[in-house]
Amino acid sequence: MLETLPIASWTGPYAPEMKARALAGLESGAVLFFPNLAFALAEKEKQFLDARVSDGKAKNISRDPSGKLQSTALTGKPAKDLAAMMARFADSTSSLITDLLPYRDVERARTSFRPVQVKGRSQSKISDDRLLHIDAFPSRPMRGRRILRFFANVAPASPRHWHVGQPFEDFARGFLPRIGPDLPGKSWLYEKLGVTRGRRSLYDEMMLSLHDTAKRDDSFQANSPHQKVDFPPQSCWLVFTDMVLHAALGGEFALEQTFHLDIDQMAEPNLAPIRVLERLSGRSLS
Repeated sequence: MLETLPIASWTGPYAPEMKARALAGLESGAVLFFPNLAFALAEKEKQFLDARVSDGKAKNISRDPSGKLQSTALTGKPAKDLAAMMARFADSTSSLITDLLPYRDVERARTSFRPVQVKGRSQSKISDDRLLHIDAFPSRPMRGRRILRFFANVAPASPRHWHVGQPFEDFARGFLPRIGPDLPGKSWLYEKLGVTRGRRSLYDEMMLSLHDTAKRDDSFQANSPHQKVDFPPQSCWLVFTDMVLHAALGGEFALEQTFHLDIDQMAEPNLAPIRVLERLSGRSLS
């Protein structure tokens, strides 16, 4: 479940055996853990280690690729400095992925800063990241594209507590029989109403159903196989969150960068969730 890599620099070159371990582990469903890799904050950026930088309306502060900052209480120069810190993190993670992995057509998506303590946060089951889940976007159809996320714990002292669950294929095999057919025309209607950015594919609908059904199942959450992982301060990790069941149980002050890529970029495309689900369901999900 965890592939530990002794990388301490955001740029390569990295040894060929290190790159091979990273690729094989990532695509097979491991979390790549970098215990010696820290995203160091500048002195002026340490002011952002305060939950009050959030506007309190969303779980995370986000910066989209155009530079627009959302869900922060900051304005003026402090907001610009926060956006600059997040942009620096996005650049750092992009450099590492380019040098470590063979993927050459990777889309950089949103960057997020997570200043609020996870533990004790009140939210609905579907939105609760403390429950084991795979990532699926309700409003942004992926149509089989991968969701790759890079995390950094920038907290001064507290670890980030995660649970990592069973392999994706085992999870999907258990839950697919419980997923009913979608309402005819729902994806078309959601696109026309602007609920989604484009039309959901059968894959998107299936992934959302798996996400929601797992979070609503109290027995699964309590009894399914999982491993506790604590990511210490000044460490980083990388994972395909559309494949790896995960839950964030506690921690504050984390940065996260999302990337998207087509499965033809992968060394082993048949390990992608869309191919696993097609094999288990016996139907095309494109």
